[in-house]
Amino acid sequence: MDFGAVLQTNPPASRTIALAKLAEQHGFSHVWTFDSHLLWQEPYVIYSQILSQTQRVIVGPMVTNPATRDWTVTASTYATLNEMFGNRTIMGIGRGDSAVRVTNGAPTTLKTLRESIHVIRELANSRAVEYNGATLQFPWSTGSTLDVWVAAYGPLALKLTGEVGDGFILQMADLDVAEWMIKTVRDAAEKVGRDPMAIKFCVAAPMYIGSDWEHMRDQNRWFGGMVGNHVADIVAKYGEGSAVPTALTDYIKGREGYDYNEHGRAGNTHTNFVPDEIVDRFCILGTADQHIEKLKALKELGVDQFAGYLQHDNKEETLRVYGETVIPAMREHITAKA
Repeated sequence: MDFGAVLQTNPPASRTIALAKLAEQHGFSHVWTFDSHLLWQEPYVIYSQILSQTQRVIVGPMVTNPATRDWTVTASTYATLNEMFGNRTIMGIGRGDSAVRVTNGAPTTLKTLRESIHVIRELANSRAVEYNGATLQFPWSTGSTLDVWVAAYGPLALKLTGEVGDGFILQMADLDVAEWMIKTVRDAAEKVGRDPMAIKFCVAAPMYIGSDWEHMRDQNRWFGGMVGNHVADIVAKYGEGSAVPTALTDYIKGREGYDYNEHGRAGNTHTNFVPDEIVDRFCILGTADQHIEKLKALKELGVDQFAGYLQHDNKEETLRVYGETVIPAMREHITAKA
């Protein structure tokens, strides 16, 4: 299993870069960031500095969207970073949440999402693509590679992921929901003739090493509120009796509203509706042994990467324990002499 660290690009940017460097030192393979241009600093500028000050980590947004950036500009950014730093980028993409809602916009259609994935991936992989009635290609880009991982919750978005995604991002660590969604994505891939086992699966959720459960829950309750935004859209579209697991939909009945000014922040005052049970199910909290137990269960379901959110007050310690205890425990044990 690979491990990623998910950061917010809060100022100063040097702090984000320092955490990315610390993540690499502790064995994390990926550094992801939020992408919401009004709420936080511009991630692609910061990626260039992370890449220049690290050796191995792969960087990308969790997640970008097709609405707030021109697709050809997005592709050019990836191809440029790859030329400079050697194919160390990845793209997580979804229909859009905070980046579009803060500007009074709305998530894009799945049709637009599908088209954007195709255009960005072809251009960022140094290939030609049809776009706006013209055949486009970067004449300066050779050998660039970019995988596109799709973030999804609803049945139709999961279907799209299986049909076109290089990977799937599930933003929660609930075992029952993960099992259902992974199967849904794989079934969709198989129906269009793709190898369902070739799709990478990433579970992204807050990780917090500690023993004070009340404090850990309060520090990460924001995550249930963030997920609730997407779940509310699903319930509005499909109704409460849809195929989506009740473990995902039932808890939002007490949801009254959401303030994006507090999006992704510990202490978010609009997430009191999220019960402790949901925090425990959606996140990975507790001692190193408790993290390892849940990660092994996720691995058994087919999860290839766990990306841990660090929007809390215990960032460095959590990275340290993962580097010294959790990540080594999840690796194949190899002896120097048999």
